[in-house]
Amino acid sequence: MSKDQAIGAFICIVCVALAITYVIALFWPAFEVIRLWLVAIPVVIAFISILSIGAWIGWTMATTPPPKPMEDLQPEQKEETRPTNK
Repeated sequence: MSKDQAIGAFICIVCVALAITYVIALFWPAFEVIRLWLVAIPVVIAFISILSIGAWIGWTMATTPPPKPMEDLQPEQKEETRPTNK
């Protein structure tokens, strides 16, 4: 097993263990005190992440100079080279 595969297996095991722990803590009656936080914290993190991506897109659009017009990119053609049907 390569190093990348070992890291991938470790990440997979940790994520599955956290998911199982989260579901147990969310529905186990003994954890009723922290149930609000078990829902609120991931929602806040997701909401802030989405807003951060939107802010990054807006910042990128605001600070990027506009592209050059197409007529500046293409050389002007002095003569038309299409054949005529006479």
